[in-house]
Amino acid sequence: MKKLIFALLAAFTVPALADRLPLPADTPASYRDECGSCHLAYPPALLSAGEWKRLLAGLSDHFGSDAAVDATQQREIAAFLTRHAGNPGAAGNPPRITRTARFVRKHDEIPARFWRDPRVRSPANCEACHTRAGEGRFSEHEIGIAELRE
Repeated sequence: MKKLIFALLAAFTVPALADRLPLPADTPASYRDECGSCHLAYPPALLSAGEWKRLLAGLSDHFGSDAAVDATQQREIAAFLTRHAGNPGAAGNPPRITRTARFVRKHDEIPARFWRDPRVRSPANCEACHTRAGEGRFSEHEIGIAELRE
């Protein structure tokens, strides 16, 4: 009986938890301030440790912008991201969260026109659609653009 109850609880709670990726409690201010100043301070579990290392190695040309930080901040951010990294893989070079299997699977039904919508502009702009992305909540039930909630 206990196994059945546990299986039922897992079946109903795991999908909801899969859309929650809050920043860890030990998130350094340098990560929130530096990375979060241009885009969402992405949850570290979205990329693997190796992908974060490759991404940090190219901050002087970070998707067309100079996002370089000082050596102390770089070490602190790198340690944090690799400590809390996930294992997504296949994110490309440079690594892109929008090319991970998880992202592709979760967004495979989104028509291309929404990525070009001026409210969205890019698949990397999580906060355009996910109203609680800043809290690490990416539920499809909390989408801010009505046309995407259907």
